[in-house]
Amino acid sequence: MQCVQRADQFTTQPRRYAMMTFDPVKTGDSERDTTRLRRLYGQYPTGVAAVCALQEGRPVGIVATSFTPVSMDPALVSICVQHTSTTWPTLSKDGHLGISVLASTHEAASRQIAAKNTDRFAGISWFAGESTAVFLADAAAWLDCRISTSIPAGDHDVVLLEVNSTAVNETAKPLVFHDSRFRTLVIGEES
Repeated sequence: MQCVQRADQFTTQPRRYAMMTFDPVKTGDSERDTTRLRRLYGQYPTGVAAVCALQEGRPVGIVATSFTPVSMDPALVSICVQHTSTTWPTLSKDGHLGISVLASTHEAASRQIAAKNTDRFAGISWFAGESTAVFLADAAAWLDCRISTSIPAGDHDVVLLEVNSTAVNETAKPLVFHDSRFRTLVIGEES
């Protein structure tokens, strides 16, 4: 194993990382692999977004830690939705969605919108756009989107969303999900 010590010198001295063992992951292999992968994936910090819309006059929503910018031109973002979601078929019915990039003040709201068998929007301040898109108040950013494409990917669908309009709240600190916990990203001064 070669490790860089300095830009101009290489060494073959073993490092503590050389002693690591990698366990194989077997598709469809028991709860063990699912638990290991959940813990492993949790080591990657992600933002938290609420994906919401009005359906029959009521807000419907899910929380996504898989929200990702995809393209600048055309403006596209994506989310991943689990096949077992019972909310997604209703939420995606007319194809128009609001994405609220959640702020540090939204931890409780995130848990509530992600909960099952409860009024997900009770006591949560939200507003609707000109379309059926629904947004949470005081978020770090808002995107009004339309579903472009949905691609099956294992036990999820990767949903590409065309961005129609946006707004940013420069004063909000974003909510981050890491190691199965909510955290706040502290933004330091630029150097």
